[in-house]
Amino acid sequence: MRFRRRVALWRGVWRSLAIYRFDRRHRKSLARLYASFVRPGDLVFDIGAHVGDRTAAFAGLGARVVAVEPQPHLARFLRLAFAGKSRVTVIEAAVGDRAGTIRLNLNLANPTVASASDAFVEAAGRGGEAWSGQVWEGTVDVPATTLDQLIAEHGHPAFVKIDVEGFEDKVLDGLSDASLPPALSFEFVTLDRSAAQRALERAASLGYRHFNLSLGESHTMMFETAQPVPVLAETLATLSEEANSGDVYCFLRPEVAG
Repeated sequence: MRFRRRVALWRGVWRSLAIYRFDRRHRKSLARLYASFVRPGDLVFDIGAHVGDRTAAFAGLGARVVAVEPQPHLARFLRLAFAGKSRVTVIEAAVGDRAGTIRLNLNLANPTVASASDAFVEAAGRGGEAWSGQVWEGTVDVPATTLDQLIAEHGHPAFVKIDVEGFEDKVLDGLSDASLPPALSFEFVTLDRSAAQRALERAASLGYRHFNLSLGESHTMMFETAQPVPVLAETLATLSEEANSGDVYCFLRPEVAG
């Protein structure tokens, strides 16, 4: 059983690599998107680094990257993948609203949807055809930190990317308004919109006023100019289920958002 589990785990990793790291168009479109607000020498946090496609994009733009990944096997992979890259620091931890430990639900066949949110896993069970066949067959307790703690240890980031499968609002709860990055993004999924709405409300309460949206892996902003929070809230609420997922981008200043 242990052997089968290990095979399933690394098969899932290779599947993710094929989708996110070996696709040349994916890499190029990520670089184009992030080049508009990530500059050489910037510090960037990649929260939920997975197999490191965003980390690689940020580092390729000359940024220093703190890549945070709670899944032990993926953190091990990231340390190997970025060995010798002085601009990349890999941290094996989850990020939430408090330091300590967090129980992570593991999907061995599809590690990109590991989640600390039981509500997300329950919603996926009701998610219809798009989520059929997804199984979270194990849990692991992992160390947890907060954005404020990461900032205290590594410095003030220019951009924070958050992709933690329904736990995004808890990540933002661990960020104080005294240390806001100029820009951040968080993932949403249409099967559990409440988590994204809470994250959007939290971002607005922290002081973010300019927002945009990218659907799926399009790496293209939905609006030509950034929109206020009511527009994004309405857009998230009315997106079709077929949209499935995407990222909300939050900016402190309109000149960055443009």
